[in-house]
Amino acid sequence: MGKRRRPGIDRSGYLNHRSDAQVVEPPDGSRVRELMHPARHDIERMSIAEAEVAPGRSTRRHRHPVAEEVYHVLDGAGLMELGEERFAVVPGDIIRIAPGQPHRIETRSDVALRFLCICQPAYSDEDTEFLDT
Repeated sequence: MGKRRRPGIDRSGYLNHRSDAQVVEPPDGSRVRELMHPARHDIERMSIAEAEVAPGRSTRRHRHPVAEEVYHVLDGAGLMELGEERFAVVPGDIIRIAPGQPHRIETRSDVALRFLCICQPAYSDEDTEFLDT
């Protein structure tokens, strides 16, 4: 097994480390680390972020008219609402969210629900419509 790289050293646009990603709190109710995004990295057509939803919390119901999105659950357990369907999600689950499909996710565990969000095209606030009031 190779040596682990230390964060914060000589990064190119093709390489990022989780510890270098700033945590932001978007209006959907999650905490997000943008791991790769065209605005900051040498990636052209997609973005990947790590999202976290605290225990007992959920994201706001929303949709992305243009972007296709994939969630990959890393930690915690939750309830995914995808269109009219609701189903439990656990680490290892991968969920495809079609463009325009309403969705939200709720944490149903004592630890935060942590998951990767992969968007194509890349995530943008302009492509996010909140469906709750």
